[in-house]
Amino acid sequence: MNYTFNQLRIFLKISQTGSVTKAAKELHLTQPAVSIQLKNFQDQFEIPLTEIIGRKIFITDFGKEIAVAAENILSHVHAINYKTLAHKGYLAGRLKISVVSTGKYVMPYFLSDFLKQHEGIELMMDVTNKLKVLESLGKNEVDFSLVSVLPDNLLIEKMELMQNKLYLISNNKQKFKAKLYDKDIFETLPLIYREQGSGTRQTMENYILQNSLPVRKKMELTSNEAVKQAVIAGLGCSIMPLIGIKNELQNGELQIIPVKGFPIKSVWNLIWLKGKNHSPVALAFLNYLKKEKENIVNERFDWFEKY
Repeated sequence: MNYTFNQLRIFLKISQTGSVTKAAKELHLTQPAVSIQLKNFQDQFEIPLTEIIGRKIFITDFGKEIAVAAENILSHVHAINYKTLAHKGYLAGRLKISVVSTGKYVMPYFLSDFLKQHEGIELMMDVTNKLKVLESLGKNEVDFSLVSVLPDNLLIEKMELMQNKLYLISNNKQKFKAKLYDKDIFETLPLIYREQGSGTRQTMENYILQNSLPVRKKMELTSNEAVKQAVIAGLGCSIMPLIGIKNELQNGELQIIPVKGFPIKSVWNLIWLKGKNHSPVALAFLNYLKKEKENIVNERFDWFEKY
């Protein structure tokens, strides 16, 4: 057999995502390139690694065993690389973070300079909804998670990074003449929701319940980007985090509807399991944040306080 490190990496990613297309996207490769490498890898085995049913790819039992072996091999290769860098005096290793979907507008700014200072660190950041973020944290699969709603079923420690603010928004076609509206405005506005399991959805529903808002639920969508585009298209209004709509506010595609009691305020928290034994990389990142988080907020999010 003459399989390569790259083929192991590609096959493992396909087995994890269940899709050639998703694997290509996560590996920053073209779909044909991934398909070719999968075929070349398969050609070295007499037993099928995958099977296609309809248009979906499935990993066979034998393929699952090979995927486990591939993960072990890749882990050892990474360990060799990290030990080599550490021997040279560099901080090296993996930093694993799970981030709620809106947090993708926040977390990169707290990581950028840290990663530039330590080129031996490999970042693995999973961006998904709150339910899956907390699931990976609970299983101890990540070093940290970024959330704006703290879990009530996990023992955690936390570090506050910055404020989170949510506003009622619409597209720029609608006219709102009053300087400040009462909650009765919700009777006339069709509201677009995020999916169940979303932190934004939870914050929004808690606020609606606590304030007895007379909402009209219009539809439910599975990402902030989808909600944003639906609002821009005029399909309804929504309650969205300010952090994710900066460009659309500045270019006039979206507007904030001034309503009593808004914005809804929460805090972006970096959280980790209580008592977790942090790796040197994770400890270094925590120490970096303690020193630099205020500077990062002041430099990167100065626009935030204008709303």
